[in-house]
Amino acid sequence: MALHKPYADIPGTVIFDADQSRKGYWLNQFCMSLMKPENRARYLADRRAYLDEWPMTEEQKQAVLDGDLNRCIQLGGNIYFLAKLGATHGKSFQQMAGSMTGMTEEEYRAMMLAGGRRIDGNRYLGEDGDAQPHRQPQGHGSGRLL
Repeated sequence: MALHKPYADIPGTVIFDADQSRKGYWLNQFCMSLMKPENRARYLADRRAYLDEWPMTEEQKQAVLDGDLNRCIQLGGNIYFLAKLGATHGKSFQQMAGSMTGMTEEEYRAMMLAGGRRIDGNRYLGEDGDAQPHRQPQGHGSGRLL
């Protein structure tokens, strides 16, 4: 029996809970493997072949190949593990976060220095009249690394 998750009603937000952790276990393990230089070299030499060594879902592998960080998070990726993927592609955490919110790195930096994202807007999915208030949230930016 699934637990009631009131936090699932936050627009544009995926909470990394136990269910997400289980779903993304191999995706996150793949990301951790990129801490070793030899694994980064193998991955960059043939991304698909390296991904196929991991028992991830095809959807997870495609999200990695697409460099779609928002999709990786929806599929169980944790941003702290995904940061290793970004670094492998030469991206800073700030560049990654900007891409995930639809901003340039400079826009993202300016927003954070100004105090962060404004709280205006829907605070719960149900506020916008959504007929499916517990749908999987979608990211606001492209979230593309590549």
